[in-house]
Amino acid sequence: MKTIIEKRLFWFLKEGTELDLSDKAQLDMYVQQVLTRGKTSDIKRLFRIIVPSVFHDSFTRIKSFLPKEVKRFWEEDIGDSHQSAKKDTRSL
Repeated sequence: MKTIIEKRLFWFLKEGTELDLSDKAQLDMYVQQVLTRGKTSDIKRLFRIIVPSVFHDSFTRIKSFLPKEVKRFWEEDIGDSHQSAKKDTRSL
């Protein structure tokens, strides 16, 4: 899947640049920029574009590059939902 970047988030790329989110490197750059520089609307758009499992995989790869506050917030959120999913499957 391809998406056109927002210059506000990707000031270091040429205006109108398109990222191929099926490429893990480009996906990771996109997720990292949105999580560290994005507004709520940017994060909502992120989750309309990629599914939670893809986000989780990307987050696992980039989390060491995130500011500690951002990392901690998303680790708590992902950890809770990941643990809930495990509990649900175990009870079946």
